[in-house]
Amino acid sequence: MAPSLDLLQGTLDLLILKTLRTESLHGWGIAQRILELSNQQLAVNQGSLYPALHRLEDRGWVCAAWGRTENNRRARFYQLTPAGTRQLTIEADGWQRFSAAMNAVLLST
Repeated sequence: MAPSLDLLQGTLDLLILKTLRTESLHGWGIAQRILELSNQQLAVNQGSLYPALHRLEDRGWVCAAWGRTENNRRARFYQLTPAGTRQLTIEADGWQRFSAAMNAVLLST
């Protein structure tokens, strides 16, 4: 298996927001879901994930509540807020523009 790709600065927030779009998850669940959706290419380490979650919470884009995992462990579950849903749209649009610009350069002759 090829090593996982390094995340570009600024993309972790977008990945977290997108992951929480459909369900509330605890931190480990978020990391696992990103890894799964990226075909094992994007591994988010705990040292990056939790500061990002706290930053998103401070900005009002996610909220957290204590709950129990499937293994009956106590964990904070994060959920997208209405402001987070709006931010997800903004960030996804920006990513699409950036991606299109990069492809234009990379595919040029």
